[in-house]
Amino acid sequence: MAEQAPSTSDARPGATQRQLRELIRDVPDFPKPGIGFKDISPLLQSATGFAAAVNALATASPPRIDVVLGMEARGFIFGAPVALALGAGFVPVRKPGKLPLRTVSESYDLEYGSNTLAVHADAVQPGARVLVVDDVLATGGTVLATAGLVRQLGAELVQVSVLMELAFLGGRDHLAAQGITDVHTVLRYEQP
Repeated sequence: MAEQAPSTSDARPGATQRQLRELIRDVPDFPKPGIGFKDISPLLQSATGFAAAVNALATASPPRIDVVLGMEARGFIFGAPVALALGAGFVPVRKPGKLPLRTVSESYDLEYGSNTLAVHADAVQPGARVLVVDDVLATGGTVLATAGLVRQLGAELVQVSVLMELAFLGGRDHLAAQGITDVHTVLRYEQP
């Protein structure tokens, strides 16, 4: 029998956080030794867990969002349904070479390497109110790169909303140092 999606009243903050934490498993030494990976696969396999995560991200959003940006690949998973819930458009933020038209790009560092993100040059209109959604805030590099894309396109980054924050990696501080202070996280992990 399929799970029923939670109603808004079922998605109380405490219950939602407890439910979501139970559906996220730790995988040590992935993608390389010393890194602890938070695997969201069990959460995505649970209809109620997935719905609770999307609800928690959407209900914390500020009013009047024009477009949601979600970063490849897990940001797509959460960003698209959040955009639908908000009545906003969705823009996928991709790795280089994945988009067929003219793009703008930003490079960034992460806790175990570096990468580049890109969007179509016409993906977001100047002045648009943007919500950035991703699965995790770690060192902040991915969000900073996406904020750079928003800035290049002349749009306004209104809020960053993530499912998990790995607070011990200092991502929130890195964002604040760049003027990004409206950061919403559903789950906060203080220790590895």
